[in-house]
Amino acid sequence: MRIFLSSGSFDRSYGGPAYSVSRLGRALADAGVSVGLWAPDGSAVRSDVVRGSEHQGMDRLIRLEGSLQAALEAFGNVDVFHDSGLWWSHNHAISRHARQSGTPVVVSTRGMLAPWAMRHKHWRKKVAWQLYQRRDLMHAAAIHATSPEEAGHVAALNLGHTATLIPNGADLPTELPPTDTGDGRARRTAVFLGRLHPVKGLPLALEAWQRVRPDGWDFAIAGPDEDGYRAVLQDLIAKLALDDCVRLTGAVDGDAKTDLLRRADLFLLPSHSESFGMVVAEALAHSLPVLTTHAVPWPDLERTDCGWRVPASVSGLADGLSAATALSDQERAAMGDRGHDLIRTQYSWESVARRFLDLYSSVLTGFNTGKVA
Repeated sequence: MRIFLSSGSFDRSYGGPAYSVSRLGRALADAGVSVGLWAPDGSAVRSDVVRGSEHQGMDRLIRLEGSLQAALEAFGNVDVFHDSGLWWSHNHAISRHARQSGTPVVVSTRGMLAPWAMRHKHWRKKVAWQLYQRRDLMHAAAIHATSPEEAGHVAALNLGHTATLIPNGADLPTELPPTDTGDGRARRTAVFLGRLHPVKGLPLALEAWQRVRPDGWDFAIAGPDEDGYRAVLQDLIAKLALDDCVRLTGAVDGDAKTDLLRRADLFLLPSHSESFGMVVAEALAHSLPVLTTHAVPWPDLERTDCGWRVPASVSGLADGLSAATALSDQERAAMGDRGHDLIRTQYSWESVARRFLDLYSSVLTGFNTGKVA
């Protein structure tokens, strides 16, 4: 099977899809599939997000560059297009090419149909929806969602599809966090990791932090700036007089990112909207308890007692912070251990790849028998 797997970018600053789409490509290649990995900005070739050259399938993972047409010529025959994201011209170009070539296309919406996302830059999306986006989704052979909430957003639009639900996978760290429970350390640390963007709800978290001011705690906000939003956050930190306990660390990658997660005591994701929340999986894999909002589709946090979900509001996050920071180090460590076990047992990339292979096979069978658009 030959899969053309595309996303807006594989640069780390693009957020979760840069990792999850490229990591899916590697898992599919390990499973014996030929994968052409492409993004319109050329990042499939230059990005270091796709790692693991020691894996047996890396010779089947072909990083493509140039225009869509150049990438297709370099890759050759395509059995299924799998495109991640909506709204951009390259998404429409892939859909158009798939129809013209008689090739099925699977679309991963990646949270871009969520109400918050639809309201963001509303007029541009309204025009795109009327011109091409609705039609492209209706002509897709399948639509993929990573959570029940995301599948519900698809259903609400009456596109003639029931979204196929497959979560992202997550990798376990090669080293577990330190086994000490924090005794002797002067301060504890809560960490946010992600793009500095309004959708992440960081002003809510900062106001909640100012309200609670947990004794002996610091808040590290790590991630790349987007459209100058770092300056907005820096001004709010100063206004709330949080300079002594809140810091913006900038983007962290590789060993620095791993070290930040290993040394943290709590992960905080105050988002207004997430399709999956890849950073939640990463935090749990590193044995961190997670505090997030009801807008983040991780009911497993409460089901397995490895975190909290609260309303996406100052008061909701303040209540969550009070609860999380009031626990002993040992209690938080036990929650982190349960989170690690959750990722180990239910979110392996091997199982995710198998489910996508089943989806692609089903799509091909339906397409060849005329049962899909």
